[in-house]
Amino acid sequence: MIGIRGGAPRRARLVGFGSYVPETVVTNQDLERLVDTSDEWIVTRTGIRERRWVSSEQATSDLAIGAAKDVLARTGVAVTDVDVLILPTCTPDHVFPSVAALTAHGIGATRAAAFDIQAACSGFIYGVAQGTAMIEAGLADTVLVVGAEVLSRFVDMEDRTTCVLFGDGAAGALLTAGDPDRYTGFLGFELGADGSRAADLQIPVGGSRLPASGDFAPDQAFVKMNGREVFKFATRIMEESVIRLLERLDISIDEVDLLVAHQANQRIIDHAVKRLGIAEERVFNNLERYGNTSAASIPLALSEAVDAGRLSAGDLVLLVGFGAGLTWASCLVRYEPE
Repeated sequence: MIGIRGGAPRRARLVGFGSYVPETVVTNQDLERLVDTSDEWIVTRTGIRERRWVSSEQATSDLAIGAAKDVLARTGVAVTDVDVLILPTCTPDHVFPSVAALTAHGIGATRAAAFDIQAACSGFIYGVAQGTAMIEAGLADTVLVVGAEVLSRFVDMEDRTTCVLFGDGAAGALLTAGDPDRYTGFLGFELGADGSRAADLQIPVGGSRLPASGDFAPDQAFVKMNGREVFKFATRIMEESVIRLLERLDISIDEVDLLVAHQANQRIIDHAVKRLGIAEERVFNNLERYGNTSAASIPLALSEAVDAGRLSAGDLVLLVGFGAGLTWASCLVRYEPE
């Protein structure tokens, strides 16, 4: 329940993560039987070897419910303690109601405010920024942020340049209020958007400009991407956003314990890692097994990093992403589960 602004100073504390992915694994070899492509072509250009796709009965809210339950189970927080559920997604079940409202109902969060955020692949960091602001303003004590996507429903299986990229999944993080004398929390955010580049990555049909009830070519209901321009944008903006953030905080990249970038393309991640000068052993990727899961990709990687022993209490974590809009986001946070 959202409260009244005010109270003692506090920091938003990053407590833990959770995830949920569909059972169906779609390998590059599977795609070879559906579209004119090859495992070698996909791996060389993207780094992706497989991805998860939903069943015909599943939608985004089903994945979000699974991830939200996993976050709460892992952190030991009762669903009745959740004040706000923020759900970044670009593939909602419906235009309305929100996926967040459906998810809150699905997990029994009857006292929580719930809303979606649409910043595409930057959405998780946008959502965490919103949750941090609400906690530190005294408007909430416990915020659950869950990124969830079903992108397989929006790929054109006749477009081999995009259909191989995307996967389905959900993952999230729990934020709680902490004493600023004990917890570091979120040190800073760097968010941005350039709407002049909107046509470089979009799904044209389904909104008020081109409603699904109108006349349109069937392929306009799927992801359309100017791959060359998005690649150029991503390789530039990931480096620039991180540099602006670190300079503003007066923190060196050498102080960062773990970098988790949006899992879109291995060549983009490699470029950012090289330009930023961070050692590869301080970077966590799981792109090869899930593909691009948009708003779910960063929390899915964080959840697996904890399980793999790559992220421990007290570590300083750098997150960075980019997406349709075109948007970008980065943040620096101390992981403090205890």
